[in-house]
Amino acid sequence: MASLQTSLIWVIYTIAVAVAVLVAWFLVHIYQTPRDRSRAVTLTCIFTITSLLATVLLLPVDVALVSLATSSSLGQRKGWATQNDVDNFLLSLTVVYYLLYSLDAILCLLVIPFVYFWYEEYDEVGTEAGEQSSGQRLWAALKYTMSFVAIVAVLLLVGSLVPMSNVENATESEPLTASMVKNRGERAFLFTIGALMTIGVPFYALYTSTGLALLPLQAIKVSSASKDTWKAAMIVQLESNRERQRQLDRRCGGNPRLLSSKDRRELDTLVREERTLVRRRRLADEAYAEHRDWVVKLWLKAEATFRPLRVLGGIGLFLIALLILISMFLTSIDKASNSLCKHRCGYLLKHMHTFNPVDWILVQSARIFPIDYIMFTILTLLLFFSSVFGIATIGIRLLWVNIYQIRRGHTSPQALLLTTVILMLTILTLNYSLSMNVASQYALFGSQTFCDRPPSPEGHPDCSDNAQLMKRCSDIADNTAAKQFCTPSVASTFVNHVTTKFPFFGVILFWSQFMFIGFYLLVVVTFIIRSPRQDERLLDEEAEEAEEENLLASTGRRGNAGLDDIIRRMDSQNDSRSVG
Repeated sequence: MASLQTSLIWVIYTIAVAVAVLVAWFLVHIYQTPRDRSRAVTLTCIFTITSLLATVLLLPVDVALVSLATSSSLGQRKGWATQNDVDNFLLSLTVVYYLLYSLDAILCLLVIPFVYFWYEEYDEVGTEAGEQSSGQRLWAALKYTMSFVAIVAVLLLVGSLVPMSNVENATESEPLTASMVKNRGERAFLFTIGALMTIGVPFYALYTSTGLALLPLQAIKVSSASKDTWKAAMIVQLESNRERQRQLDRRCGGNPRLLSSKDRRELDTLVREERTLVRRRRLADEAYAEHRDWVVKLWLKAEATFRPLRVLGGIGLFLIALLILISMFLTSIDKASNSLCKHRCGYLLKHMHTFNPVDWILVQSARIFPIDYIMFTILTLLLFFSSVFGIATIGIRLLWVNIYQIRRGHTSPQALLLTTVILMLTILTLNYSLSMNVASQYALFGSQTFCDRPPSPEGHPDCSDNAQLMKRCSDIADNTAAKQFCTPSVASTFVNHVTTKFPFFGVILFWSQFMFIGFYLLVVVTFIIRSPRQDERLLDEEAEEAEEENLLASTGRRGNAGLDDIIRRMDSQNDSRSVG
């Protein structure tokens, strides 16, 4: 029975990873530009996003496996769950986590930089003939990537040498920080992951909070910022322009010279405005209604089909976002008030003192797997898409300088790779937020309970006759007898080690939750006070890019045809000369 349940848990995780692949593939194809697609860039982005989502979505599997060993009705371990069995699947989970986190770090620090420089070297002229060989591109990409290899080496060296904090003397929560750091290699690995989580704090606080605020609000308030409304207003403006031209034409009988100088200037202005409006309308239709990529066509059709449900969906997303924010705020206040060691251990908390709605919902749903997995997956994807939406809204910036604009169907390969790096750092920080703030007790013990009663003559406590003695394993720090029945998840143990062994990371990650809440409230208030308008310049840019792509394609076809004509003409001339 246990093996069957374990297999079912891993099968559901495999399905979730397959969904992650589809999500990654869909996002990459939605945002990348059709003109400058690179197979290496596309595959790298899809694989990286899938690896990230697979890392976060392993948490419910972890919780389900550790909860499987404990009977929630009796408050003790099941008959098959010997300590050896528990240690074996904990070891398996630890290996999987280490592999996924290692893969994430390698992709972020080595693979994506190499692919970025490899693509950048594509346009460089490396030979006198104007073409660069694959060997030259490979050498140039490796040369620039060596700086990132040096960064990885420095992180591993510093992590293996920096002293770790001894939190066991500062807190009584030994089960939460049971040492698994047994050598310098593991210490260096934890330091590297903690550094990546900390680097992702600005992106998490800015992009994820902005996306989480704007995603539901723009779905609710669709009328003022929709492209359809803008196009309809443009049509009305065009008709008004033409009507005014007809009035001036009737006044002069078709001869503009008979008009006064003021009317002639107005007529010239109207003619120029008409050309601009006609061009905008034509290019907008080409850009949005006649896009050649079938993935974008499918997205546009889905938007049009489900547009009536956008308001209801937006309200639902807004309520979920508020629930997440409330849970995050309550847990952060609890940690700031009740953590025994404060900043010395990254604000580690033994057990919750306040009610956390998201955590309570997940703990209750964990009793019936895979309900909690489905809910956690939805929660993760919501925050992931919020991060994507935030990046697309703000763009990739260095302070006030806009480096890359992320737009649907117009994102360059370089921007796509940088977006993937930002998403990776954001999701690593998000992993801390989910497991330590939003659903801290669920991530730690799941639905595990223990019997708060002395052992029976058989050697195990029994609460079958008194359900009130059943307590959640979150109270394990106050009941040393329960340590043998409650098993913390590998994910929570890993993150706890990052924040307690290196408190500097824990302090930054802890205060990042308040930064997140502050940015969220700022965006919501700004949206309510100043509703965003449709940026006509942005629409013009997108339309002009679409026209440029069409012109380049047609020019390429005409150029190839003209080149063929020239070659045939030269061949015929050479043949005639040879005959002569």
